[in-house]
Amino acid sequence: MNILDQSLGQLARRIPGATRVFDAHHFDFCCAGNRTLRTAATEAGIDPEPLVEALHALAQRAAEQPVSWEGASDTELVDHILERYHAVHREQLPELIRLARRVEQVHGEREDCPHGLANHLEAMAQELESHMRKEEQILFPLIARGHGRMAGMPIGVMRAEHNEHGTELRRLEGLTNDITPPPAACTTWRALYTGLRTFREDLMTHIHLENNVLFERFAPAATH
Repeated sequence: MNILDQSLGQLARRIPGATRVFDAHHFDFCCAGNRTLRTAATEAGIDPEPLVEALHALAQRAAEQPVSWEGASDTELVDHILERYHAVHREQLPELIRLARRVEQVHGEREDCPHGLANHLEAMAQELESHMRKEEQILFPLIARGHGRMAGMPIGVMRAEHNEHGTELRRLEGLTNDITPPPAACTTWRALYTGLRTFREDLMTHIHLENNVLFERFAPAATH
């Protein structure tokens, strides 16, 4: 089906990040989620083509197949991590926090509401931002200058922080019933959990690429 003829609710549930596009144009994808994208754009007097392009890009990103980076150069791998994961996490988390706040405000009286999720995501965002800045300002420049063999200490710090990120992901899963929305969840709730699943997958792949590919080139992890 043409993306213009799909409802806002369908798109919000199926495409991670679609809610950010809709919110930027004040499209109500929850209470008025049965409207098609075409109808919403027409009513708002907005050219739908940029919206379609943005949604196609988000859908393509979500559908990307994993690529082996074993043979990439150090700088190619670092550039990929910066573009595909650092930049994407900075897009993902503010929208996930906004959606989580909305779900908690509207459905806070429900026992199955993910109470505390927004605060947990905010804490994760702060920790992840600090972690990524250390890599961008200290570790990655060392690698780019060909001094990766001297980076054993910062790599050890990054590995430890990765372990903390894994602990925080498990906490996130505990707050959300393993990121599974209840049967009666609204469109916003389902869109939030779609985004959370994508974030979890992206963060795990991000950590894998650093721990098991990039860092192993300079400071192999101890095995027991």
